[in-house]
Amino acid sequence: MTLRSHRPSPKLMYRDPEFIESPSARPLRIMAEYFDPLTRLRREHIGDTIVMFGSARILPKNRAVARLKRLQSNRRASKDPFLRSELRAARANVEMSRYYEEARELARRITSWAMTLGEYPRRFVICSGGGPGIMEAANRGAREAGGPSIGLSIQLPHEQESNRFISPQLNLFFHYFFMRKLWFAQLAKALIVFPGGFGTMDELWEMLTLLQTGKLPQHHLILIYGRKYWDKVLNWRAMLNAGTISEREFKLLQFADTVDEAFSRIRNGLEKFHLVPDTDWEG
Repeated sequence: MTLRSHRPSPKLMYRDPEFIESPSARPLRIMAEYFDPLTRLRREHIGDTIVMFGSARILPKNRAVARLKRLQSNRRASKDPFLRSELRAARANVEMSRYYEEARELARRITSWAMTLGEYPRRFVICSGGGPGIMEAANRGAREAGGPSIGLSIQLPHEQESNRFISPQLNLFFHYFFMRKLWFAQLAKALIVFPGGFGTMDELWEMLTLLQTGKLPQHHLILIYGRKYWDKVLNWRAMLNAGTISEREFKLLQFADTVDEAFSRIRNGLEKFHLVPDTDWEG
């Protein structure tokens, strides 16, 4: 009787991690980051989105206040240079925490209103970058209203996990920044920009450039929230006065300082220009 030697079956190429992670398979990975979100968003009947950006470092008010109280109770805080620095940062955290609470309330109100417009498709679904801070506040407000929300998280060497308030079926995790940005822009009818840092400004400039160059329809809204912060960080009128942007381009921006004002501007703009769902999206 002849014994046959057992040879392991070769791996299917698309299941071979070494190949999938290789430079040669980069086009496949890019395609996956387009078609997987496309499939999930259609499955959940997502018609369009409201994107909310802002700092990942802004804390909820209760956590910011608790941290400040812990530091204030430390007797060494007035003498230790490191603790004095931490105390200054904690006071700033408490001041900035208002933006977390206001983003949370604004997302709740937008979602409550959007849910009255039906589910096939779901309209004006809150979409964030998936992380903590303002992103968490946006997803949290949507959940508190009883609606879905989207998180577009990004893989980074030292990045935190996606926040727990994202709808599980709409928690999308990206490797490529440009594919993540595509999905921010693809379905958005409005962008609400809360105080933030480099990442927030990167996303803001990207969307402004798309509007400026006509790659997004001119009726899409960009709302800058919190002039007290933004007017110290960016001098919009200096660009206008220097002629580097036009009056028409400057008017692409809208501003708000309260939840009432922001919700009114967003709702009025959506009702005026976007109440009829797009026909070219099979949400």
